[in-house]
Amino acid sequence: MSNFTRPLPNHLRNQSMGGVQQQSPVLLARIAEKKAELANLKDLQALSGGLADQMQMLADKLSTLSDGTEAVAAVLSNWHNVLRAINMASTKLPKPKEEDESEKKAEDEPPLPQTLVRIPTQHAPAVIEQANAATADD
Repeated sequence: MSNFTRPLPNHLRNQSMGGVQQQSPVLLARIAEKKAELANLKDLQALSGGLADQMQMLADKLSTLSDGTEAVAAVLSNWHNVLRAINMASTKLPKPKEEDESEKKAEDEPPLPQTLVRIPTQHAPAVIEQANAATADD
C-alpha cells in the first residue's frame, strides 16, 4: 500500500481545527446532550449490574428454599407412619391395675397416648430448679 492520503474536504478540515475556529452553539449543545446521555447510560449500566447481582442472590436463596421445601415434604410424607407407630405402641402398653377416681373420669374421655420418647432440652436445669422450688413451696 502506498502512503497516499486523500485531502480532507473543507467542511471536515474546518471542524478538525476547532481550537482555531469557534464551534457553532448548536454543535456544542448537541455535544453536551450526548455527554449527558453517555453519563445516564453509564449510570444505567451500573444500576443494571447491581440489579443482576441482586437477582442472582435471589435465585440462590430460592434454590435453598426449594431444597428446604423438598425436605419438609419428605418428612410430612412419612408423618402418618410415625403417628401410626405411636398409636400402635400406645395401645400395646399395659394398663395399670389400680384405678382411682381420676382415672375413672379419664375413661370417659378418649385415651391419650403415653409419652414414648423424652427429648432433653437445653433449659432442663432451669426447669428442674423451678420444679424443685415449686415442690419446696408446697
